[in-house]
Amino acid sequence: MIMSKIKQRIVRKGRGAIFAPSDFFDIGSRASVDQALSRLANQGVIRRLTRGLYDYPKLSPRFGALAPSADDIARAVASKDNQVLQPSPAMAANQLGLSTQVPSNPIYMTDGPTRTKKIGLQVIQFRNASSKTLVGAGTMVGTVFQALRYLGKDRVDDQVIGKIAHTLDAKDRAQLAKQSRHVPAWMHPVVQQIVAYV
Repeated sequence: MIMSKIKQRIVRKGRGAIFAPSDFFDIGSRASVDQALSRLANQGVIRRLTRGLYDYPKLSPRFGALAPSADDIARAVASKDNQVLQPSPAMAANQLGLSTQVPSNPIYMTDGPTRTKKIGLQVIQFRNASSKTLVGAGTMVGTVFQALRYLGKDRVDDQVIGKIAHTLDAKDRAQLAKQSRHVPAWMHPVVQQIVAYV
């Protein structure tokens, strides 16, 4: 039965997984998948976040079903629409510990249309960006380039270079060097320092 196959796959993904109907089209038709997901949501197995997006919520003994993180939602939305995703410069700097500023609404750069998604109490903004802004999208390298954009040429010092270097493994450093040809010229010497940092 389609519903039990879908349920099995969801449970295998584990609590916190977010998914779209298209993740199950190999199991059944659009209509049958929609019907199965709707039933599972009514039974309380999964939760409907917004049109075409569900989650298998993490549970807390005190608070019950927990809300998914903005990052997980944004990744699921982008994946559903076959788009790439990059945190905004301010978010990237915060994620790398280079800024204490937390944007009130998460903003992501994408190759899709500019739009705002409201999911539960979360408001997530997607902004269309050029391919130059999306260099390394979805990877640690992309996050580093965005954080450098946020800081700007004059605020990158030895401390920043050290902090970034410590978050990257050898593979990330190699990717950073490789992708740096697509970023503004002022970042090139910065990237060289990060890559060579001991």
